[in-house]
Amino acid sequence: MILYLITVYHFEVASGTSTLFIWGAISNFMPILGAFLSDSYFGRFLVISVATTISLMGLVLLWLTSIIQESRSPSCARHSSNCVDPKPSQIALLFTAFALMSIGTGGIRPCSIAFGADQFDNPTNPKNQRILQSFFNWYYASLGISLIIAVTVVVYIQTEYGWIIGFGVPVGLMFVSAIMFFLGTKLYVKVKPNKSLLTGMVQVLVASWKNRHIGLEPDRQRFHYEKGSKLVAPTDELRFLNKACIIRNSEKDLNPDGSSSNPWTLCSVLQVEVLKSLIKLIPIWSTGIMIGVTISQHTFPVLQANTLNRGLFSNFKIPPASFGLFGILTLTIWVAVYDRIIVPRLSKHPTKLQGIPVKTRIGIGLFISCLATAAAALVERTRRARALHEGLADTPKAQVNMSAMWLIPQHCLAGLAEAFNAIGQIELYYSQFPKSMASIAVALFALGMAIANLCGSLIVNIVDFVSKSGGKESWVSSNLNKGHYDYYYWILTCLSVVNLFYFVLCSRGYKCCEQEKVWDEGIGDEEEKTRGVVSGEAAMVDMTNSKDSSSTSMYFSA
Repeated sequence: MILYLITVYHFEVASGTSTLFIWGAISNFMPILGAFLSDSYFGRFLVISVATTISLMGLVLLWLTSIIQESRSPSCARHSSNCVDPKPSQIALLFTAFALMSIGTGGIRPCSIAFGADQFDNPTNPKNQRILQSFFNWYYASLGISLIIAVTVVVYIQTEYGWIIGFGVPVGLMFVSAIMFFLGTKLYVKVKPNKSLLTGMVQVLVASWKNRHIGLEPDRQRFHYEKGSKLVAPTDELRFLNKACIIRNSEKDLNPDGSSSNPWTLCSVLQVEVLKSLIKLIPIWSTGIMIGVTISQHTFPVLQANTLNRGLFSNFKIPPASFGLFGILTLTIWVAVYDRIIVPRLSKHPTKLQGIPVKTRIGIGLFISCLATAAAALVERTRRARALHEGLADTPKAQVNMSAMWLIPQHCLAGLAEAFNAIGQIELYYSQFPKSMASIAVALFALGMAIANLCGSLIVNIVDFVSKSGGKESWVSSNLNKGHYDYYYWILTCLSVVNLFYFVLCSRGYKCCEQEKVWDEGIGDEEEKTRGVVSGEAAMVDMTNSKDSSSTSMYFSA
């Protein structure tokens, strides 16, 4: 897309990169809205169905910008000073296509992985955690395969046959995928949406504030809990939120059927614990922002590859945008090796591990991301030095006498970092929330990527502004040979190292993911399926009995 913006719409490198970062941010913010709508009102199936249609419309509109000459800037020679900037209406049409694809992404991205997990999730199965872990791994592997096709076949078609055919292929593929999805309508497990989960969390905050003057004496107080729930008393963590579920006066606070008469002053224990899970995840979640910046570095490597010798054999050259393939291959291969070789061997170990602990995987991914940006900085330093030595300072598009294969290590390291960190994040978020909140849990990862894209755009703009002050050449100049992209990568490396130490501190303080937290929705004895209250002392007995003797985490039924 960076090449499309530069060659067809005459964007500068910095502005084009910033535009794509912002587009990526919007695309990653939208899943929060999609997750909220699916989990609270419409269900995942309906949201995926609508989003698929909208996404197809966006792809079709982008395709039309390449077909209709009036929809884009007039053609001109590359690097010509006479190129005409696109009109506002032409930019509006392009951005409308981006917006439709972002909206489609907002519905598909958070719901598809959770919708897939719904088909396999069975809390009564003792192997359920292993099955879900395997599903997440292979979901990412299948995503990797689709990306491999995108950055090889589709990119090759775009490079060799132009944008019209190149954009037409994704339109056709999206149309086929939509048909395939709708053909399975009657076969799917469809989890019903809950009632305004986001509203429920806000209610907890409001109720805890209104009840802030109430003292906390768990042994003497009664708590309001939901029908069919064994979670009848709140935990001691973030105790100030427990005031939201304390019953002060049964006659005033409860309806005859046991429900809360005013949910803005009395919430359920389940609502409180869900909000606690979200709050406790925030520090760990925030550590994923910087690595999101690192794995979103798609534009600059493409421009670098465009200046290097991309010959593979005979007359075949690897398209510049296809070097991302090596990162995707690394991710996919690691997932297969991890799921089919490493995990089975660990499970045979006396400790009976179900794989590398999730926090360890997230941390390993952060460490590898530091190596990826450092490798990128070293390669760019070498490429620039050779370009200047060959007298190519004023001919940035001339080929440097250096193989583009030097870009492979940074792509492989970035792919491996994503394999460890991204899959670990998604698995952690999914395990810490009730099944009915699965889409919102998964959308946390997308939210982190959204903020990462905004941070990436901010970093590029700051580097561009500061480095070119005083009439100097920008470090992220459109002329790669005069710029200093190696300095830019070193900045990312330093930020990534700081983020790694920040993760270590957050990880030590987060103790909730050594075991999967299970919210067994809808499971319970008949005599328990009545809404009610319980004293603090009785509640703690019930909570103790619900613990697994070999586990340090709490298993809730809701």
